Amino acid sequence: MARRFRGESVHKVDSKGRVSIPAPFRRVLEEGDPDWKPGENANLVIVYGRRGRNCLEGYSMNSMSEVDDMVSDLPRYSREREILERMLNTQSVYAQVDENGRIVLPAKLRERIGVSKEATFAGMGDKFQIWEPEAYAEDMNRIDDWLSDQGEEDDPFALLDRRRAEG
Repeated sequence: MARRFRGESVHKVDSKGRVSIPAPFRRVLEEGDPDWKPGENANLVIVYGRRGRNCLEGYSMNSMSEVDDMVSDLPRYSREREILERMLNTQSVYAQVDENGRIVLPAKLRERIGVSKEATFAGMGDKFQIWEPEAYAEDMNRIDDWLSDQGEEDDPFALLDRRRAEG
């Protein structure tokens, strides 16, 4: 089983937009890059076009390929497929981890999510998110508020058991 992006951490962003990727995330990116070899730098894709998201999403090459395959499974020329292709292909960039474990976040992407001096990395399993730290804290508070409004029968972890029973 492949490693997954897990955990959260805050990293400094320098004036050139360089930010260290958490070391465990780098291992996932290496495993998820079919062209990676020891001593080389892993490649990844950063998606910035998701509507209603105040974060960037980082994908290993293999994870992005899986997303691309899901889009390709939609009917050719369907409006849904064309929208997803446009969002995923025009509003994403390739990046490469440098020899110091950093990536460069272009100014356009830093401005889009309000990152200046620090960025929060949040593991999301097959992808990770990059947030401005205060925006991430606010989003976590919204999740906590939503969970507080749910009854015990609405525990999100219960969905896992239900899904297994249905499968």
